[in-house]
Amino acid sequence: MLASLKRIVESARFQHFIVAVIVINAITLGLETSPTMMAQAGGLLLALDRAALIVFVVEIAMKLIVYRFGFFRSGWNVFDFTIVAITLAPVGEGFAVLRSLRILRALRLVSVIPSMRKVVSALLRAIPGMGSVVTLLLLVFYVAAVMTTKLFGSDFPEWFGSIGASFYTLFQVMTLESWSMGIARPVMEAHPFAWVFFVAFILLTTFAVLNLFIAIVVDAMSEVEHEEQAKTRDLVDVDHNEVLTELRALRAELAALRQEQAAARHATS
Repeated sequence: MLASLKRIVESARFQHFIVAVIVINAITLGLETSPTMMAQAGGLLLALDRAALIVFVVEIAMKLIVYRFGFFRSGWNVFDFTIVAITLAPVGEGFAVLRSLRILRALRLVSVIPSMRKVVSALLRAIPGMGSVVTLLLLVFYVAAVMTTKLFGSDFPEWFGSIGASFYTLFQVMTLESWSMGIARPVMEAHPFAWVFFVAFILLTTFAVLNLFIAIVVDAMSEVEHEEQAKTRDLVDVDHNEVLTELRALRAELAALRQEQAAARHATS
C-alpha cells in the first residue's frame, strides 16, 4: 500500500492535478475581492476555497505517510507545509490579516513547477554575492545622502532636509521615477550645476551597481543549470554502467551455456 501511495504522490498526473488546484484556488481568492462576484457566487467561491484547502491538507498528509520524517529534509516540502499551516489559521472575526494570507497558497506553484524552483534556487544561491553589491550600494547612497543634505537641504528640506529624507529621495532618483521633472529640474533652478551630481549618481547606481545584481543572478542560474546537467549525466552514466554490467553477465551466462552444451555433445559422442 505504501508503495502504491508513493507512486501516486510522485506521478506526473498527481502533480498536474495539484498545479490545477493551485491555479483555480488563486483565481477564486482573487474573485473573492470583488463585491459583485461575492454577491452573485460567494457561496461557490467559498466552497471552492475549502475544497482546495482539503486537497492541500490531503496532499501533505499523503507525503508525510510516504516520506515520514524524510519529508522535512526537503526545503520545498517545508515551504509547502508552512504555507498550508498558515492558511489553516482561524478565519473568524479579528483574523482579517490571517484570512488575507490564504493567497500565499498561490506561491506553492513555485515548489511544484521545476522551472520556477530553478529560478528560486538561483536567487538563493546569489544572495551571498548580492551582499557585497548591497554593501557597495549602501556606501554610495550614504555618501550621496550626506552630500545632498549639505548641498540642497536648506533649499529643499522636504527632499533633502535629513539623511533619511535624502536616502528616500535618492532611491526615487535611482528608480528613475519622476527624477528629472520632479526632483532634478526644481533643484537645478536653485543650483544650476546640480545636474552633474544627479547624472553621475544615476550612472553609478542605476546603470552600474544594479546591473551587477543581474549579472550575479544570471551567473547563479548558470551554475544551477550546470549542476542539473551534471546530475543528469551522472544518472545516465550510472544507467549505462548498469546496462553494460548486465550485458556482460548475460554474455558470461551464454558462454557458460555454450560450454555446457559443447561438453554434453562431446560426452554423448
